[in-house]
Amino acid sequence: MQVVVLAGGLGTRLRGVIPDDTPKPMATVADRPFLEWLLEDGVRAGATDFVLLVGHRAEAIRDHFGSAFSGVPVRYSTEASPRGTGGAIRDALPLLHDRFVVMNGDTYAPVDLGALTAALDDADFAMTLATVHEVGRFGGVDADGAHVVALREKGQTGSGRINAGVYGMRRRFVESFPTESFVSFERDVMEVRIPDVRPPFVVAHEPFFDIGVPADLRAADAWFRGR
Repeated sequence: MQVVVLAGGLGTRLRGVIPDDTPKPMATVADRPFLEWLLEDGVRAGATDFVLLVGHRAEAIRDHFGSAFSGVPVRYSTEASPRGTGGAIRDALPLLHDRFVVMNGDTYAPVDLGALTAALDDADFAMTLATVHEVGRFGGVDADGAHVVALREKGQTGSGRINAGVYGMRRRFVESFPTESFVSFERDVMEVRIPDVRPPFVVAHEPFFDIGVPADLRAADAWFRGR
């Protein structure tokens, strides 16, 4: 199983909480870089290859992880200038397998990665959903049976399911991304194509963290210390 991690985040909402020269996925959580926890879960799930999509302070990530993590090879796709999440995935095409997992390097959602990739037997794209107490910060999702049919805008209130930022993809799906220099996967791919693609989904277990905000960074630190 190939696991691809979007690890180029700037961490602007964490200024003053983490050092300015620290890439967001390298924020310290329970005495380790957050990215280590993601890769560790990947190893447990059977990952055989990691690809880290890096940009801001890429050298800090490369120097820390080198060419392997827990015996699993680590490779890098480095953007010279911001390309957006979709652009970063598209630029990694030379490294990608026929099917793989993509996850955000600043979120955590315990999910059965095997079930996620199995969903690609009948689809080119699959999503992970997480249940949260307040969807307003993230925006919700609309599902019809076992398929996502739409993303809802941020600002709504109440509990519900959200996009957890962990995806299964086929290589040919990435090959169909827009060709502009900057492509947001969320805005330029998902929002546009989900109504037609109707991706299958799996549901993550609790908890869900988005460490891009200080409160979730602190919550993740406490949870991982307990784990």
